[in-house]
Amino acid sequence: MWKPDRSVKKPIYQQIADYIERRITFGEFPPGSSLPSERKLADSLGVNRSTVILAYEELRASGIIESAKGSGTRVTRHKWGITPKQTPNWKTYVEGGTFLPNLPFIRRIREELRIAPGAIDFASGELSTDLFPNDIIRELLQTKSFQEDLGYDDPQGYSPLRETLVRFLETQLHIQSTESSILITSGSQQSLYLITQCLLSPGDAVAIEDPSYCYSLPMFQSAGLRLFRLPVDDEGMNPDDIIALHRQHRIRMLFLNPNFQNPTGSVLSLERKTRLLSIASELGIPIVEDDPFTLTSFEGTPPPTLKSLDKTGNVLYIGSLSKIAASGLRIGWLIAPQAVVSRLTDARQQMDFGLSRIPQWVANHFIAGGHFENQIHLLRKSLKLKRDSLMSGLHDIMGDSVSFMEPQGGLNIWCKFNREVDDFKLLDEAIKRGVLFVPGSVYGSDQGHMRVSFARPRQDEIRQGLAQLYEALQEHK
Repeated sequence: MWKPDRSVKKPIYQQIADYIERRITFGEFPPGSSLPSERKLADSLGVNRSTVILAYEELRASGIIESAKGSGTRVTRHKWGITPKQTPNWKTYVEGGTFLPNLPFIRRIREELRIAPGAIDFASGELSTDLFPNDIIRELLQTKSFQEDLGYDDPQGYSPLRETLVRFLETQLHIQSTESSILITSGSQQSLYLITQCLLSPGDAVAIEDPSYCYSLPMFQSAGLRLFRLPVDDEGMNPDDIIALHRQHRIRMLFLNPNFQNPTGSVLSLERKTRLLSIASELGIPIVEDDPFTLTSFEGTPPPTLKSLDKTGNVLYIGSLSKIAASGLRIGWLIAPQAVVSRLTDARQQMDFGLSRIPQWVANHFIAGGHFENQIHLLRKSLKLKRDSLMSGLHDIMGDSVSFMEPQGGLNIWCKFNREVDDFKLLDEAIKRGVLFVPGSVYGSDQGHMRVSFARPRQDEIRQGLAQLYEALQEHK
C-alpha cells in the first residue's frame, strides 16, 4: 500500500492530496464514489487525522471532492468536465459478477494483517517464516541445474512431479495412484474451484461439515450450490446423518476434511470412516477429501486417509505443500479417476494454460530428494511445542473463560467461550490490542467460538498474544 514519503520536503498532507487526486484521475474513485473517512485513512497511512483533514481540505478547495453532513466525503461528479456518462461506474461492476467476495470477517482480518504486520497472528493458517524450508529451496535452486523448456507445461502438471508424488503418497499415506490420475494445481483452493465449476451445477445439493472451512469459501455460493451441514463432534461427522440428508435433498457430493479437521482439529474415527465409505458407495455419492494436515500427526503415525481406505473409487483426494511446507510455491495435487482428471485439466488449461514449470521443478526435487520428509519430521516437533505453549497459555491466562479439545495434529485449536460473546465486538477489541483470531461464525458455527492457530506466531509471542486476547475478552462485556 502507498505510504507518504517522510524523507522529501513536500508536506505529508500535500502528498496525500496528490495521491488521492491521481487515484480519482485514473478512475479508481469514480465520480460520486465515497472516500475513506478521515480516521480510517489516517490509520491506514500511519499519519495523524489532522494531516488527512488538511489533505481533504486541499481537495475540496480544488473542487475535486465534496462533503455533506451525514454522507461523508465523495468525489465530485462534475470536475474537469467528467460526468458519470463518460466514466464507468466501477462500483456497479465491483458489486456485480457471479464470483462473490470473501466474508466480511475474512476481509477485515486480511486488511489488518496488511496494515499492521506486527500484530500477533492467531488467524492465519500459515506457518511462521522460521518453519519454511527456505534454506533447502535456496540450495536446490543453486545446486540443481534447471534444463527444462520454458514453454507452456503439460496442463495436467509436470510429469516428473506427478511420478514423484505417486511414490511419496504410497510410502507416506498408503494412497495408491498413477501419474495419469494426478492433476497438479496451484493449491487446494484451485482444486476445490475446479470441482465446483466442472463437476457440479447450480442448484446441486452438497454436504459439508459443521463447522467447516468450506463454509468460509464464497466459491460454493458463487457456484450456486446448496450447502447442507453435517455436525462435527470429537470423532468427526456422523456418517448416518448423510442418509437423511440425501433422502431429503439428493446430495450430489460430500466435502470433508477428516483428519485434524479445520477448524475443530477432530479426527474422523476409523469406524466412522469405514461407515462413511460404505454409505457413500451405496448411495453413489462422491467424497472430496481435503487433506492439508494428516502428515502433521504429532505422534508420528498419521491416521488413515479416506483415500487409502477407498476400494470403490468414490474419493477425490486433495493435498498440497501450502500448509506444511512452502505456501509460496503454490503446489497442490488432486487425485481422481482419469475421466475426471481429463475434464478438470481441460478447464484448467482454459484458465491459465497450466502452472509454471519452475515451481513444479523445485517441488519435484524437494520431495524426491527426501527434503519434504525431513520437513515433516521437523514440523511435527515444532508444531507440537507451539501447541503445548498455546494450551498452557489458554489454561493459565484464559482460565475457565474458554474450553477446548487437545488436537493431535494440524495447526489450530478450536475454543468455545464459556459465556455469551459477540464475535464482531471481540475481534474489534482484539485488533485494538494488536492480536488477531478467526471468529467461529466464519466457519458456520454459532457465535461464541474462535479458531486460534499456533502455526504463525513465534514461540515467544504466544503467551503475550493470549494475554492481549484475554484483555479484549475482559473489555467485551
